[in-house]
Amino acid sequence: MFYQRFTFRLIVKLLFINLLAIVLFFLIRETQLWFTIIGIGLVLIIAIISLYYYINQIKEDIRRFTLAVKTKDHTLNFRNKATRGSFPELYESFNEIIDVHKNVQLEQDAIALLIKTILEQVPVGVVVLKTQTSDWEKAQIAFFNLAASNLLGVPSYSYWHRFKQHLPHFAVEIEKIAQGGKRFLELKIHEKIVQLSIEVIPLNLYGADYKIISFKNIKDEIEQKETEAWNRLVGVISHEILNSITPISSLSDTANQMITHKDHLNEEELTDLKSALQTIKKRSEGLLQFVNDYRLIAELPTPNREAITLSEILNHIKTLMLPMVKSKGIVFDVKNTSSKITLMIDFKLIEQALINLITNSIYALEETEHPCIEVNYHLADNKIHLNVTDNGRGIEPEKIDKLFVPFYTTRKNGSGIGLTITRNIMKMHNGNIEVVSEPYKHTTFSLIFNYQ
Repeated sequence: MFYQRFTFRLIVKLLFINLLAIVLFFLIRETQLWFTIIGIGLVLIIAIISLYYYINQIKEDIRRFTLAVKTKDHTLNFRNKATRGSFPELYESFNEIIDVHKNVQLEQDAIALLIKTILEQVPVGVVVLKTQTSDWEKAQIAFFNLAASNLLGVPSYSYWHRFKQHLPHFAVEIEKIAQGGKRFLELKIHEKIVQLSIEVIPLNLYGADYKIISFKNIKDEIEQKETEAWNRLVGVISHEILNSITPISSLSDTANQMITHKDHLNEEELTDLKSALQTIKKRSEGLLQFVNDYRLIAELPTPNREAITLSEILNHIKTLMLPMVKSKGIVFDVKNTSSKITLMIDFKLIEQALINLITNSIYALEETEHPCIEVNYHLADNKIHLNVTDNGRGIEPEKIDKLFVPFYTTRKNGSGIGLTITRNIMKMHNGNIEVVSEPYKHTTFSLIFNYQ
């Protein structure tokens, strides 16, 4: 109602105080009624105090509301004052803001609980550190999931320095990549060897620095991949050895039969024996070459790295391979030969890798109309992709996974070690090699280098 509103009450109180002040002034000036003057004076003081408390009450309500929002206290409400107070709209707004704030907080708590529950269930160890300074000794552990505790065999510590005392080697490796990065680490935990893939992601939230550390045991995955690789390698080696041993064994048996129980051989028999021995020799040399190729894969030299620009690499490979490519009637297009981007590489090894890729492209372009090889590069996600692209016969999807298996080849008379050596060269440069192929349209082999 109107008479309950702040404005009406304030005017009434001010009029009443003014009226008392006028009456008091008149009595003091015109009369000697001291008891009346004292009484009216007391009433005036009480009225002023009442006005102060009336205004201060609203101020206190605003302060309480502000404090409730700051401290996330959702128990405060102004429902009574919203219906009977002097400022119903104001108090109603206070209630709505508190309710909205409460709902937002409940939603945030629910999402946080959901995320925490998910992180507790995933088989990946997750540890979140909160660091106000660069001093790791003062870092607090804000989150430590069950998988992390099980993988590392430690309890859920609250402080990093206590965790470091338990697993110093692991903690030191984490601190080395504190600004972000990945690392592989082998640890012995409870007499058991675990191989961990670790990643650290730095994050800044509300002025606090966080380090999100995730890791998982990849020992089983590595062993599975190693087994698959060994099975493929053994299959290829067995195939190559059998291809050489079978004719050697057969011819040896034939030669043995030719000389068994004979004191001398006629001219025709000698000719057959010489032919058999020459074939045995040829196949033996092929087997020796196979062994030498295997040794070449295993004994690549350690890279001697130096700063080399992409322009040097591209111009050199263009000069080196252009005569051979042109002699085959192939268009050879080397682009971006003026690039100033610098890589820390072993020039000779990377040159060998490019020669292998371009040579493969030359063979892939046999019987291709308008054959073309393009060498180019592009930068993506802080990585340099040095690409060799051709429009040859390409590679079927089911064969791509086998390309880098030693001695596997799709080319007649190919050794099957070129791509294996190329991949090993890239691994020694902390890089990788990838292939994308659409048969008879384009096939791209990419040498991928880290670039910061």
